[in-house]
Formats: sequence, structure tokens, C-alpha cells
Amino acid sequence: MTNNVGLILRKRAWLSPGLEGLVDTGTGKRYTFDELNRRSNRTANFVRELGVKPGDRVALLLMNGVEFIESFFALAKIGVVVVPLNWRLVADELAFILKDSGAGVLIYGGEFAEVAGALQSRGPDATAIAEWIQVGGEGIPGFARSYGALHQSAPETEPGIGAEEEDLLYIMYTSGTTGLPKGAMHTHNSAIWTCISSGPTIDQRYRDRYLMSLPLFHVGALTPLTTCVYCGITAVVLRSFDPVRTWELIESERISIMLAVPSMLNFMLQVPDHASCNYSSLRWIMSGAAPVPVAFIEAYAKIGIEIHQIYGLTECCGPACLTSPEDALRKAGSTGKAFFHTDVRVVDAQGNDTAPDVPGEVIIRCKHLMKGYWNHPEATADTIRDGWLYTGDVATVDDEGFVYIQDRTKDMIISGGENVYPAEIENVILRHPKVKEVAVIGQPSAKWGESPLAIVVRNDDTLTGSEILDHCKGKLAPFKLPKTVQFIDVIPRNPTGKVLKRVLREQYSGPGPE
Repeated sequence: MTNNVGLILRKRAWLSPGLEGLVDTGTGKRYTFDELNRRSNRTANFVRELGVKPGDRVALLLMNGVEFIESFFALAKIGVVVVPLNWRLVADELAFILKDSGAGVLIYGGEFAEVAGALQSRGPDATAIAEWIQVGGEGIPGFARSYGALHQSAPETEPGIGAEEEDLLYIMYTSGTTGLPKGAMHTHNSAIWTCISSGPTIDQRYRDRYLMSLPLFHVGALTPLTTCVYCGITAVVLRSFDPVRTWELIESERISIMLAVPSMLNFMLQVPDHASCNYSSLRWIMSGAAPVPVAFIEAYAKIGIEIHQIYGLTECCGPACLTSPEDALRKAGSTGKAFFHTDVRVVDAQGNDTAPDVPGEVIIRCKHLMKGYWNHPEATADTIRDGWLYTGDVATVDDEGFVYIQDRTKDMIISGGENVYPAEIENVILRHPKVKEVAVIGQPSAKWGESPLAIVVRNDDTLTGSEILDHCKGKLAPFKLPKTVQFIDVIPRNPTGKVLKRVLREQYSGPGPE
């Protein structure tokens, strides 16, 4: 079979036509793999009839649901490059991505009709969008076409295959936490090799039921979706994350596996009586996008749920390291070892492997590496060197080869000449029963260079800063202790749950106390 991601759906529909492939919880509708493939063919055929050619870019501004999924596989079949859009962005931010990618078609949900109208009103100088296609909504504006009408009138016949191997599959824009977002280019090969590497690494199997609550515009959902089809796993898709609904679906849909970023794990723990839910079907929850606090791993272990920490990036199509079921508790806090067909090293500034427990930068080599950044050859050359992806993440490796992610290089605090990793401080503070969330940043200090500041969301309004500082004493070396505490109602995060420390550094610019 030709390496084309769209053909994965066709093959699965042929092998398992009656197996439930998708539960769209937003509409309550269920689709077999055969039904999903036929719907995908309709989308492919009407997009091709619009004059869209292989290599053209089509952007998707859609929440999780059948239309996103069928469009992704449809565009893959006919060789069109998908540009998934973060629906939390405002018009200016979306305009940048649309202009940068050169997308000529936008398929958008009716709930985004206002932002689509704002983009369309800017004219051809703002974007290259020539076709606006609306999914649902109360009315279709004059400049747009109806997805439903186009889909209903299109045939279900298999379209001709328009791409394979190293042809582009999608351009996924990074979150842009340190500047303007860059588009990571993934090919059909890199997406398929992610499935191949995941198979012998992840404890997943045919007829598993996977709860998908991360947004599909992110690699943490799009890669698992592809893997679900590849392996014959039913995807139970949440329109957007809701912690109460998550527990309900685990019980009612007999969920066996799922992924939740650390902030989602935290919100799920805040749900009253969550432990009374029947989650006997659930084998594990995978968690990543940020170091998973050990306190969360222990809290879930108490109710009999394993947390498997995963480490990966958009640039490597998702996976890099994972803890196995056997090591989930024994190595709590570790993100495990490298995936099959994936090499992970921790190196010093000269590119040499670090000694056990000595921090260094994580670098990755695999066949599911991105092709590069769209329109950014210099950034590509800086990030991929001699076939290795330089991540900018700081980690240590223990004497058994288990990787422990510390922090992003840019988030590391240097206090009195010592390296201080915010995640270590955050792990300690999260153990305080009155703390709901915490983020630690460095503030400028004339005496120390930088000093740690703890920014805390309270579970209990009686919590004071001095209580937190006292809680940390004896659990951290003196140079790691936060100098002060600030309380906040909401910690800013990007759509995947990563704390926006750039925003916090701007808000709490210091200087810190001496």
C-alpha cells in the first residue's frame, strides 16, 4: 500500500467495516470505519471539484467532531496539505497563519462565522483564501458555501490518490510562546512512522476505546487519531475538554485509554466524588505537554489509575519518550525511555552525552521528524542538525536510561550561579493541600541574578504566602527556595495546557526581593 495517511482509513474500513470508529459526543452520533471512510470520500470529491490541487493548502477552523476528522483524511487522500487552526486565536493571529501558509480554502465551523467574516472583509491582501466553506451554523453568509450541501451532493467513490511518502501532509503551527508561530511541516511518511513507532511502545490494542479531549488542531490529538485508525481503536471525541463530562464518558463509553495534559489531570481531580465513577475499564491515562507533577501521579495511583508520562513535540509528530506500565510508579516523575524506532539523547553544550543525573539538552532522531519549518530555512537549520532535533528542553538521564524532563531552557532560573528548574519547585508546592495550581518564574535580582517567584492559585482562601514558604523549607536546597509568593485567580495557558511563562514574566517583571 502506498504511504498515504488517507489510505489508512480506507484500509481500516476494508478490514473492519462494521467496527465503531468514531463516537462524536458533541452530536451523539456514531460512525463505523466504513461510514467514516465513505463520508471522507464525499469531502475529498467536493474539494477536488472546487479546483483544489495536490500541494495546495486547505485550513481547518473546526472544533473536534466528524467534520474535522473526515476532512483530514479526505485532504490526505487527494494530496492537499492540511493547515489545522487553533480556534482560540483571534482574527489577527489567524490572518498571520493563513497568509504565511498560503491556504486557499478555509473550512470553518458555524460558531466561528464572526471571525471568518472579519477575515474575509480584509480582502485578498490579508489572506489567499478564495473559498470559504461553513460547517453548520444558523445561516451561510453570501461569501461562503455550505459544507453540508457540498458534502451531500458529492459521490462516495474513492478519489484518486494525490500524494505519498515525502509529500506534505500538514503544516502545524507551533504555539508561538516565544514569538510568531512557525509551521512544522509533516509528511505522509512522518505521520505513518509515528504509528509504526507507537505500536510496540504504547499499551494499546485493537478494539480499545480512546477518549480524545485535546483539540485536533494539536499534534497531541491528531497523532493519536491517526494511530486509532491504524490500530482499529474507537475514538470517542469530546468537542472540547470538560472534566465532569470526562468522568461520565469514561464510565458510559467504557473508555480503556486516554490522554490528558497535567492541567486536565488537575481539573479532573477537582471534580467532586470523581472516585465514585466506575472507571474499571480504564487501563491508563497518558499525560504530557509539560512535566507531570509527582503529586498528580500519586493522587491517581491512590484511586488505582496509572499515569504514563509521555514526552514529545510537534516537531517530531508527537512521541519521543514514554513510561511503560511496569515503570509508571517505580519511576514516577520520569518520562521513560525513547519510543521504538526513536533515539533520544541528553547532551551538553559540546554535543556530548551527559553523565547520569547531569542536566543537558534533549535531542531526538527518528523517521517521524518534521521536514522543517514552512518558509523558515534558517530556523530549520538551527533546530535540525546532522539529523538530530535540538529541542531546547532540559533533562537528566538516570543510570538506567530513564529521562527526567526538567524544563524548557528558556524557563530555567540561574540564581547565584546555580541552575534552578521551576518544575522541581512546582512539584513541592503542589503537595500543599491548599494549592490548586502553581507556576514558578525567575525575577531579576541584583544580588542573585534571578530569584524564584511562586505564582499560586489557591484551593483555600486562607492560604498565605508564608505558609507556602514554610512548606518548602527542608524540601528544597536554600538556593532553590522561592523568595516570595503571588496569588492569582487563573494561570495563563496555551490551548494544550502549557503555562505561558512569558506572559507571567511580563506581568511580574520584578525586581525580586533580595
